[in-house]
Amino acid sequence: MTSPWLAQPQVALAAPRPLVRASWNRALERHLDPELLLASLEVAEDELSDYRLAHPLASVLPVIRRLLVRDADDDSGMLVAVGDAMGRLLWVDGDRALRRRAEGMLFVEGAGWAESRVGTSAPGTALELDHAVQISGGEHFNRLAHEWSCTAVPVHDPETRRILGMIDITGGREAVDPHTLPLMEATAAAVESELMVQRLRAQRDRIGVVGRSARRPSASGATGVARADRAVLRVLGRDTGELTGGGEPVELSARHTELLTLLAWHRQGLTAGQLAELVYTEGESAVTLRAEMVRLRKVLERAHVDLGLESRPYRLTKALELDAQHVIALLDRGAHRVALATATGAVLPGSTAPGIEAVRDEVRARLRESVLTDASVDVLHEYARTADAVEDAEVWAALLRLLPPRSPRRAGIVAHLEALAAS
Repeated sequence: MTSPWLAQPQVALAAPRPLVRASWNRALERHLDPELLLASLEVAEDELSDYRLAHPLASVLPVIRRLLVRDADDDSGMLVAVGDAMGRLLWVDGDRALRRRAEGMLFVEGAGWAESRVGTSAPGTALELDHAVQISGGEHFNRLAHEWSCTAVPVHDPETRRILGMIDITGGREAVDPHTLPLMEATAAAVESELMVQRLRAQRDRIGVVGRSARRPSASGATGVARADRAVLRVLGRDTGELTGGGEPVELSARHTELLTLLAWHRQGLTAGQLAELVYTEGESAVTLRAEMVRLRKVLERAHVDLGLESRPYRLTKALELDAQHVIALLDRGAHRVALATATGAVLPGSTAPGIEAVRDEVRARLRESVLTDASVDVLHEYARTADAVEDAEVWAALLRLLPPRSPRRAGIVAHLEALAAS
């Protein structure tokens, strides 16, 4: 393989910056070839619209456009791109002539620009390092990108600080002017602030609706509390659940999360004995379970979330949307890429409750089976790099079979399979 230090860059780099050198080393460790690299379309055109609508950054596009895109008109020589946390470009705006030129290196909506795919670039490297990055000309690992320069900054969830995506400016040398980096960092800060304002406003509105509903007499003359919207329980990649649907989101205890997860999963209901067997590992009695259910009812009442929790058997008579069930619904619809993006982790990974372990295994198995059976090669490649599949030789072998003979990814996959066989 030709080293990028020896490859003929159009911009000579006698002594690459440490940031660039480290990024090139990561690319070489991944067996990327600077001569053959080409981004690939990772979000199909028929999925792109739905995926963008569901993305957290969709609601803050007006902020990005006001601060950046407004000045990136047809004479600006600039492109503004917004992507997700996996480096996939979701929106590309700016100079139309430049957009047509950028299509030559597949810098287009739906394409994957993660560092693991295309080597050093501002969008992918900013996500890899979790801070703002500027990449000039020949600093790109991919030779197709040597005539371009770019500045990118990651965007974080204002509460959890989890990376939501990135914002990028791409063009000529002006894209890495000294003033560009502080402008991009200020834009990311404005976006994160707007996300926080939107959440606070939504919480205020939900509480207001609940308050008005509580004061509104029912047909029977009684006054009750109504939920502002459908209840949702998030358990993927979390050890405790987040319940929304009343007023402010509620963080449940680990035990209450397990109970609600199992009742949402077993819609037909469970006897006290059955539920106790699914929750407890030490053989606690149904009496212990009943005491816990009393505490759970009080938590739901305080949160103004009415799930119609009944006993004999224990069941929910009102809808509780479980994010794990949403993943399976997406798989059933054939939306494998969106399902994979939604499956942000295992179901309650820290739980040892037998029933939760069974749910966790079923979701994991359904995702693996669907991706192996029906998904595109790009989705399979994305799945192969998840924690559940990175050591799954069958998945990597299936990926190798599906890749075209000349795919630059094949060498890396063969090396990974050999490493798995040797371990």
